[in-house]
Amino acid sequence: MVRVYQRPKDTQVLWEKLQAINSELNPPRPSQKPEDSTVVNRQQSSQAGGLGSLGIAVVGFFNQFQNSEPSPVEGVTLKSFEFDVVTLDKYGEIKKRRRHQAQYFTEDLGNGVGLDMVYIPGGRFLMGSPETEKGHSDDESPQHWVRVSPFFMGKFTVTQAQWRAVATLFQVSPSLNPQPSKFKGDTLPVEKVSWYEAMKFCAIISRLTGRNYRLPSEAEWEYACRAGTSTPFHFGETITTDVANYDSNGTYSSEPEGVYREQTTRVGSFGVANSFGLYDMHGNVWEWCADHWYPNYLSAPVDGSAWLNSINEYDHHSRLLRGGSWDIIPGICRSACRFSYIPADNIQVNIGFRVVCDVITA
Repeated sequence: MVRVYQRPKDTQVLWEKLQAINSELNPPRPSQKPEDSTVVNRQQSSQAGGLGSLGIAVVGFFNQFQNSEPSPVEGVTLKSFEFDVVTLDKYGEIKKRRRHQAQYFTEDLGNGVGLDMVYIPGGRFLMGSPETEKGHSDDESPQHWVRVSPFFMGKFTVTQAQWRAVATLFQVSPSLNPQPSKFKGDTLPVEKVSWYEAMKFCAIISRLTGRNYRLPSEAEWEYACRAGTSTPFHFGETITTDVANYDSNGTYSSEPEGVYREQTTRVGSFGVANSFGLYDMHGNVWEWCADHWYPNYLSAPVDGSAWLNSINEYDHHSRLLRGGSWDIIPGICRSACRFSYIPADNIQVNIGFRVVCDVITA
């Protein structure tokens, strides 16, 4: 049986708590910001200002948020959906197409906006990539086995409509910008969102629904992306612009170059998912993870948890990005590829996020 956390009986109490901590939950911005920017390096410098006086308050709030244990109930009603899964050969040709089924629930964000959360069964997988994989980097080593507990994950990255629905629920200054993205459209992924803003989005939904929403750990993200595969992409040997949005001026294997769209695309628009029922795990926008950046997997957790700096888990240390984006060559969109960026920066037109929700199994 799958259980989620119970909604609170009095959301007004939680609303008041959110208002009280709002001013403490907004980290400093970088001192200089160009009009727009994109992530270009595997690891960016993290010389932006830290949390300063916010440190103790933010750490205290998030510790309370992450460690709280609301009473579980029988759970929401899970619905089933069907989807297509394809496997590509090295030429980018579909060599297998099959129909899969998964379970999900929809979180009501108000004003007709929902957030589909797909059930991801627990399991064990080999994280990282072998040295023989094209595009392999030392930061993807050593490969190691990780056991991941069940969780729910967004079927898509957070859209602009979903972001706006949550941002406008909470209009105490300074609040989340309801329309931060460069490329406008309700069903396009939200971008130009910092790690801190993504965390605040999760915190607002959590406190108003009683469910524990958060960013995925890096291990959860790769496990969910691979969905049982060990190939460079969950699609198989390579990807094409028929199944993902990326910079096709470069190729990964023997596939054709395809179309370079030069912007984000509507979530789920390619019509194919991985075996867990998740869409757009390769390309479109980078996705924030909870973890700090580490240059390799030596001493990495093996239980699926986020790998955090033990000194101060909410400092300005670079955070993990996964999945690649619309302006990145396909080799950087691989399941194992890792990037990092400054958590306070919200100027990147190729960074978004996907949420997860904790479950209780019985």
